[in-house]
Amino acid sequence: MKYVDEFRDGELARGMARRLAKIVRPDRDYRFMEFCGGHTHAISRYGLEDLLPTNVRMIHGPGCPVCVLPIGRIDAAIELARKPEIILCTYADLMRVPASGGDSLLKAKAAGADIRMVYSTLDALRIAETEPQRQVVFFAIGFETTTPPTALAIRLAARKQLSNFSVFCNHVLTPAAMRAILTSKDDRVELDGFVGPSHVSAVIGVTPYRFVATEFEKPLVVTGFEPLDVMQAIVMLTTQVNEGRCEIENQYGRAVSPQGNLKAQAEIADIFDLRESFEWRGLGEVPASALRLRETYAQFDAERRFAVETPVARDNPACECGAILRGAKRPHDCKLFGTVCTPETPIGSCMVSSEGACAAQWTYRRFDEPTREERMAS
Repeated sequence: MKYVDEFRDGELARGMARRLAKIVRPDRDYRFMEFCGGHTHAISRYGLEDLLPTNVRMIHGPGCPVCVLPIGRIDAAIELARKPEIILCTYADLMRVPASGGDSLLKAKAAGADIRMVYSTLDALRIAETEPQRQVVFFAIGFETTTPPTALAIRLAARKQLSNFSVFCNHVLTPAAMRAILTSKDDRVELDGFVGPSHVSAVIGVTPYRFVATEFEKPLVVTGFEPLDVMQAIVMLTTQVNEGRCEIENQYGRAVSPQGNLKAQAEIADIFDLRESFEWRGLGEVPASALRLRETYAQFDAERRFAVETPVARDNPACECGAILRGAKRPHDCKLFGTVCTPETPIGSCMVSSEGACAAQWTYRRFDEPTREERMAS
């Protein structure tokens, strides 16, 4: 397959590994965070960590939109869905995310709430058009990647003068989360650089990451999702570290331009405004890290239309999802991992989404990790 097979060549990957082994310095460690869950998935799926020198460590970041959504927002969505006049539309991977009291959207649907899984924002818009007697709420989540389709749906709803369509907006911003990780006062992870997200960067470009280099003196390499992309990014980061450089580099030039998608950025800026603060699972309240609808489009804001309040809710105290999302712990550090928490019975959000660190670890590498008995004894 063009633009896929050539980036999965095993011999080329082993060649990059040999090159990496030659350039790493034996007297130091290299700690790189892959921010995006798609990269976490690729690293696990293709066994890339097995190709790295022992002093090069990849640290999973918070770049999974399902994982970082706090329980209180799930609780609020369930309350919305239980209103008899509302049809709640959402992407499938949100259905099984645990809410308070062992609840979930899937359980609420089984109990009678009208919750429908959709493939796109336009599916939700079509439901609003075909069922004008009901209120259709789209449960919008995701980083800058999924924000433009939500903006498009709102613009179309305005153009069609739909009075029964609104959005429960939970879109979040990547650069703000990176800043939160770099300034965290609680168990801050020491990093030598970032593997930057690819889909997000296709929208925002590379300029928004400059502060990582200028303020925090860390290199960042935007890279694609294929195994050779990730391996090359690690080589580029290692080279920067060895040369004492802190620059923002773009390995994914075939999809990401320096300025990003200007049309998508204009749509986002027209429809959305910055929230002063937003809660992230694992990171807590992060200033200027999420979006809400502008006053101009307030009639499509489900939070205003239905007076939505986000209850205070806490994760299961035994679940380590928060620390895993900060990079402070790895999945097998959680005693629930692979015991009571599995993809069939997830306790934390990181085990639900395919981009979650726990789900990737379970799917591809769980047999490489210590057994439950070994973990309990440690």
